[in-house]
Parts: sequence; C-alpha cells; structure tokens
Amino acid sequence: MTTLALVLGALVAMAAVFVVARPFLREPAAKDDRLETRGELEQRRLALAEERDRALAALKELEFDHRTGKVSDEDYRAAVGPLRRSAAEALRALEPRAEAGHERVRTTS
Repeated sequence: MTTLALVLGALVAMAAVFVVARPFLREPAAKDDRLETRGELEQRRLALAEERDRALAALKELEFDHRTGKVSDEDYRAAVGPLRRSAAEALRALEPRAEAGHERVRTTS
C-alpha cells in the first residue's frame, strides 16, 4: 500500500512539474518577436542625435588633448572651428522650430 501511495505521489508531482513548466517550454509566436519599425522622421532625428554626439565627443577629446599638450595651439585652432560648426548644426536641426507667428521680444535699455 505504501508503494502504491509513493508511485501515485510521484505521478502527481511529475504532472504538477509538467503543468508549471509547459509555458516556459513553448516557442514564442512569430508576431511577438518583431521589432517596431521606425518612421523616416524618427530615423532622421536619431541620425542627427548621433551626429551631435559624435561632434561633441570629438570636441571633448580635442579639448583634453590640447590641455595635456598633445595638440598644439595651431592645430587646435584649425580643428575646433569645424567641430563646433558641426555640433551647432546638429543641435539646431534637433531643436523644435518656433512657430512662424511668434516674434522675438526685444528689450530696450
């Protein structure tokens, strides 16, 4: 009788393990693992952000190299201008445009 109870208990335990493990053993449906595609505008914004990051990183590295003496003053002056322009262009392209109806407020002193 004890043997029958042990066998029955083992079968119930194996069935419970199978029921619990079953969801983890299935393959996910194909539609679940597709990545969301980005629109053209989002891709352009991402490319501009990457360009901005590259230009700012290059400026930071140039500043560091100039301060540590790896880059001479002449080379620094020649390289810093184009890098600043590139970073500024990317930043301008990323910032939201002001509406046409808004005017700048000028202060008079």
